[in-house]
Amino acid sequence: MELNIDALIFGLLSLPIMGAYYPVVIRGEYYFSRRIWPLFALTGLSAILWSARLSGLACWLVAFFGAVNLWAIAELFEQEKRVRAGRYPQNPRRRYD
Repeated sequence: MELNIDALIFGLLSLPIMGAYYPVVIRGEYYFSRRIWPLFALTGLSAILWSARLSGLACWLVAFFGAVNLWAIAELFEQEKRVRAGRYPQNPRRRYD
C-alpha cells in the first residue's frame, strides 16, 4: 500500500489556514464592520484563479486558501449577528443600528 504524502501534508496545513481565519474574521468585523467583505472576495477569487496555474500540493493549498477567504465572507456576516446578540464585544467607536 502506497501512502499519499501530499494529502497528509495538505490535511495538516489546512488546519492552520482555517484556524488563522477565526481571529481574522472577528477582528475584521470589529475594526472594519462587514464592509470589509470585498477584500475577502477579491483575495479568495484571486487565490482560486492563481491555483489554476499551479500544480501539485501548491495548487491544493492556494485553492483551499481561496475557498477559506470566500467562506470568511459568510462568517463575517454571521459575526455581525453574534456581535448584535451580545456574544462578542462591540466596537465603541462604531454605531450599531
